[in-house]
Amino acid sequence: MIDAVEGDNGWCLALVEPDGERTFMSFSGVENQWNADWLSQLRTPRGSLVYLSGYQLASSCGEPLIQWLETVDDVTPFIDFGPRIGDITDDTMARIMACRPIVSLNRQEAIIAAERTGLATDTRTFGEAWVKRFSAPLVVRHDKDGAWYFSAQSSGVVPAFPATVVDTIGAGDSHAGGVLAGLASGWSLADAVLLGNAVASWVVGHRGGDCAPHAKRYSSHTKTYRSLRQ
Repeated sequence: MIDAVEGDNGWCLALVEPDGERTFMSFSGVENQWNADWLSQLRTPRGSLVYLSGYQLASSCGEPLIQWLETVDDVTPFIDFGPRIGDITDDTMARIMACRPIVSLNRQEAIIAAERTGLATDTRTFGEAWVKRFSAPLVVRHDKDGAWYFSAQSSGVVPAFPATVVDTIGAGDSHAGGVLAGLASGWSLADAVLLGNAVASWVVGHRGGDCAPHAKRYSSHTKTYRSLRQ
């Protein structure tokens, strides 16, 4: 636990449209003020998953975070670049990818990533080329069309769960949380992405940014999905 007594947390004003889409106005805070002193206090067990966002990596604290990643042993970064993917320099991106992170992108971010790396924008071709170039797994989220996953071992499309969209706030974050929970439990990337799809489908069907399901609700949600698939 890092105790930062100076400064406030960042915050975000989300404007939700009638169709569930949203526009964000983000204001940075102490979460983007990582420094060498804070990082030296972390005790990261071998085999850990380390989540980082593009907001952090594109800010002034990106450099100390990347330096830390380059020195920590036997951890797997999980990076959701988000809308800041276009703000990260090529040199910085090369250093990030040298750490062989699992990267999660939505379809728009995947196109940006493909164009800046000179890869094809077709999802399958892009994902396979990404793994070949960076030796790192990739997840590409396609909303109601499911999510692609790519790794050195396997690749494929994981179907989406049915949902009536009322609010897409937190959809990408909740998907990342589901994938991380699956991976932390020792699941395959495909199964972890399925969990991410399930959690995200629940979240977009409920209003508010803090509505990820508890285990009982998640179980009920997935049972409904399985009955529809049979």
